[in-house]
Amino acid sequence: MKILMVEDNKSVSEMMSMFFLKEQWDAHFAYDGNEAVEQFSADPMSWDIITLDLNLPGLDGMQVAQKIRQLSKTVPIIMLTARDSESDQVLGLELGADDYVTKPFSPITLIARVKALHRRAELVEEQIEADEQVEEAANSDYDVQTDHFKMSSKTREAYLFDEPVLDLTPKEFDLLKTLAKNPRQVFSREQLLELVWDYQYFGDERTVDAHIKKLRQKIEKVGPQVIQTVWGVGYKFDDSEVKR
Repeated sequence: MKILMVEDNKSVSEMMSMFFLKEQWDAHFAYDGNEAVEQFSADPMSWDIITLDLNLPGLDGMQVAQKIRQLSKTVPIIMLTARDSESDQVLGLELGADDYVTKPFSPITLIARVKALHRRAELVEEQIEADEQVEEAANSDYDVQTDHFKMSSKTREAYLFDEPVLDLTPKEFDLLKTLAKNPRQVFSREQLLELVWDYQYFGDERTVDAHIKKLRQKIEKVGPQVIQTVWGVGYKFDDSEVKR
């Protein structure tokens, strides 16, 4: 795995380098935002995962995330931040981060998050390839279709009442697909962490809530809300009774 850690605290980077070495990962480090963008842009397709500190000299973490997403829509990004406010977490996710870890963090926990996110990205890529084969065989562009909704893993597009749901991040798309391909099935936050993030023990349920919040905002721009909260349990997708 080729990993880029963007962290201005060199002692943290040096500590993590030992853990990366133990995992036999090809680890690279950037200590400010400009250096991070320069390293990533040299070969965007070569990186497997990015860990990105929020507070950086030069370009801050939010700006770096924006520039990385302009170059790659799919490389997994874990944002590292000392801030623990919902607004910062939601903003980071909106700008394209797939997950966040709040400082101070355990190196073992971060390693587990990196492994889970990388494994999930590989599974998604394999699933996309499988979906493409199924689509080609069936001569259909959409692998998820419900009463008023459809989405394609091949083109990474989603439509509600034939109106596109725009600007979905990779993780929002995966979350929406998980819910929509099982309409009216209720998923707990723990189940969604395992299915979408592949976290069994290191997940944070706030990650699910923050992604659901942003996903709902994007859906509501084109039509009625189809992601419903089942209080005390979790979330479900249901467009059977919605009207345009």
